[in-house]
Amino acid sequence: MIELSTTFAALGDPVRLGIVERLLNEGELSAGVLQEGLAISPPAVSRHLKVLRGAGVLAQRVDAQRRLYSVRPEAVQAIGAWTMSHREFWQASLDRLEDALEREMKLK
Repeated sequence: MIELSTTFAALGDPVRLGIVERLLNEGELSAGVLQEGLAISPPAVSRHLKVLRGAGVLAQRVDAQRRLYSVRPEAVQAIGAWTMSHREFWQASLDRLEDALEREMKLK
């Protein structure tokens, strides 16, 4: 099960969010490839990947000497479900506001 507070805490770091964005756009990548373009050391990349794995955001697969990383679909689904449930709340609030403004305009 995905713990959203842990997921959001892990994604709250710009480097980790960038890693996840890259994996979402490019698919499974090795740690070495992920490190390219980042202004941090390989051990720092490893620490970020460990946090993302611990939060359940990434999956790791071993292929000979390489570690390959991908985004876990369950994590994306959990984030999407949470976002959609809150979207409904805000949409209902905006609908009520629109109704109130229309009633106010009719009174003038």
